[in-house]
Amino acid sequence: MRKYPIDEQLAYVCEIKAQEFVMLGYDDVTVEEIWECISEKYKEMPPLYKVVNDILSLKPGRWMNWVTMRAFRGEPI
Repeated sequence: MRKYPIDEQLAYVCEIKAQEFVMLGYDDVTVEEIWECISEKYKEMPPLYKVVNDILSLKPGRWMNWVTMRAFRGEPI
């Protein structure tokens, strides 16, 4: 799996989503986790509008599934 670096504009969008999750009661959400959750499904980096849409439409349930699967695989959370 290829990792994509996060740029400043996408980091800002991820920060907004992380703050939204904190307001919903998920206190340990980080910008890096949001980005990893979103970007791990990309084989190639899609257009900016698609990435922003994927970040802003991320639901807490999908994020929790991603965190749970990482824990099952023994990856650091």
